Amino acid sequence: MSPNCILERVATTKSTNDDLLARWRAGELIDPVARIAHQQTSGKGRAGRVWLSNPEDTLCFSLAYPFHKRPNELSGLSLVIGLAAISGIATALGLSEDALHQQGLRLKWPNDLLLNNAKLGGILIEGGQSNPNSPTWMVIGLGLNLRNPALIEKDLEGQSSFGVAALDQFMPHQSSIPDNEFVWLKLIESFEKHLAQFEQHGFGYFKNSWERWDAFNSQSVCISGAGKEPVIGISSGIDDTGALLLKQHDKLIVIHAGDVSLRVQS
Repeated sequence: MSPNCILERVATTKSTNDDLLARWRAGELIDPVARIAHQQTSGKGRAGRVWLSNPEDTLCFSLAYPFHKRPNELSGLSLVIGLAAISGIATALGLSEDALHQQGLRLKWPNDLLLNNAKLGGILIEGGQSNPNSPTWMVIGLGLNLRNPALIEKDLEGQSSFGVAALDQFMPHQSSIPDNEFVWLKLIESFEKHLAQFEQHGFGYFKNSWERWDAFNSQSVCISGAGKEPVIGISSGIDDTGALLLKQHDKLIVIHAGDVSLRVQS
């Protein structure tokens, strides 16, 4: 782990993303900061959705990280974080990435982790550049279900169109998964490694790796976004910027990251 990454642990906060964004806007960020909360009372997902935080059963944290690039040069960042999360999970559980893949772990473009089409985790990235001469600070939030998926799903009361999954499903016949602190630290280590590679090489470096984990490749999907008509087509991978390629008849449509959802058509 980088000696420059500050680790912060708090019992309760509204949102770790909001905490770090406020510090960025106030010009208070210098080194990377990873902030974890035992409980988030107003955790959030993409497009204004609520992320449910159950103490003990979920892991909710954010990492504020500076890039020496402009915001428009960071396309594909959420996909890289998905790969970083997989690597960190594998290390924390003492399993290979191949074993996780065989058990059904996948990534849903652009920001979710799925286990056999049930939601394991979600990624939310916010931030920007305060002026052209300053670093681009991105606040990367991850919500990850650790244990008791049935209880979490009951608390959601139908708010999610996907079922709920948790890390303990990877180890049903073994001892319980490691404690939250250990999982968190392994995820942060993986984030820092992947972010350094992303800053150096760009998203193209990760393109083939991400496509291996693509949950819906070659399937008919529906892309919907706020204020936009749904777009239906065949999910056909991603380009070198991390944009989704959607095949409609004989043409490819490029879908860039935004407030979109991706659903398999029945």
